[in-house]
Amino acid sequence: MIQRGLTSTYPQGSDPKINRTAILMLAAHILSMLGFSTYAALLPELSALWRMSNAEAGIVGGAFFIGYVGTVSYWTALTDRADGRRVYLIGSALALAGGAGFGLAATGFASAMAFQVLLGAGVAGTYMPGLRLLTDQASGTAQSRYVAFYTSFFGIGTALSLALAGFVAPAMGWRAAFLLSAAGPALAGLLVMWGVVPAAHRTAARVAFSLATLFPFGAWRRVLSNRAAAGYALGYGMHCLELFGSRTWLVAFLAFSVGLHAPGASFPWNVAAIAAVINIAAVPASIVGNEIALRIGRRQWIMLAMAASGLCGILLGFSAPWHWMLVFVITLVYAMLVMAESATLTAGMVAAAPADLRGAAMGVYSLTGFAGGMLGPVVFGVALDAAGGARAAAAWPIAYAAIGAGCIVASLVAWRTAR
Repeated sequence: MIQRGLTSTYPQGSDPKINRTAILMLAAHILSMLGFSTYAALLPELSALWRMSNAEAGIVGGAFFIGYVGTVSYWTALTDRADGRRVYLIGSALALAGGAGFGLAATGFASAMAFQVLLGAGVAGTYMPGLRLLTDQASGTAQSRYVAFYTSFFGIGTALSLALAGFVAPAMGWRAAFLLSAAGPALAGLLVMWGVVPAAHRTAARVAFSLATLFPFGAWRRVLSNRAAAGYALGYGMHCLELFGSRTWLVAFLAFSVGLHAPGASFPWNVAAIAAVINIAAVPASIVGNEIALRIGRRQWIMLAMAASGLCGILLGFSAPWHWMLVFVITLVYAMLVMAESATLTAGMVAAAPADLRGAAMGVYSLTGFAGGMLGPVVFGVALDAAGGARAAAAWPIAYAAIGAGCIVASLVAWRTAR
């Protein structure tokens, strides 16, 4: 089904090898994400085990993005001058070390943070370099659809990560869940290194690790001087703050909702499994959203989707005491709305970036977005503590409002600017 859907979008006369490359990259992308949500799935258990406050639990969740933000611009800039497969393999090795290290040696707040940082640096070395390997294969509408599939498959990886942790931890313990998740990026790196053929213009030039390559300010200034590129980067920052703030705390919110109901009157499944189902079901929203944007315009769609997701998050926060089916439906709708503009933002940035600066543009874009992702879990946890804690029903809508405010404000500003 995936192969048929992708094949139908390719430009006529394209190399058949592109089809195989796309499928391999999507499969590797899913595998590389298997450790992404392991901590989020086990947040209630680990928070209680290590006696962390909600703010500390959020900081551990956000630590992933410290590693991501701190290295992503280096990895993406490297793809302008080096073989992207080697960059991907290094990222996979770091993600393997982060996940396995957490499972073997994490004992509390500080060590958990350290391994989350390492995991984030590893995923940074696979996510955008993987997208670069894929988008180098096409241009125009086909390229936009490549981006839509790739970014939406992020949700599949997240869902499988939640499901793996949710099923393994009760049977084998939380450490086993982290150890098994670490196998994903290892397989992804091997798959890309030996299964993907890079674009012909890629070279294997060596690029030294330096401040200039880690933070290429000159290239960033050129990218941000493009008004469209700067707008997409800012929008992505607001989007990621809400997306990763909500995903990190989703299992904890569902567990809180379960605690408000009598036994047998709440969700019939494991809450981590429910979160996985929701993430899987939300995947098509990114692809469909990109198709809508191609018809009505990227700007209009981004404004609508951001405003709707911010408002729906507040509604979700109020829904915790309601019937489990209603909570499930609202959570699903919210997850779909949060994802609805994801591919559109990324496709817009790729199209707006100068061809010779695409790696740097994707770096600054990812840096801005995942800086928002780093803040999201922390903002949510701090708001939760400030509003009375995770056991206070009134605290949850405030926490969801805190992470959704940026999207609401961004959509209003864009609307006023358009007028």
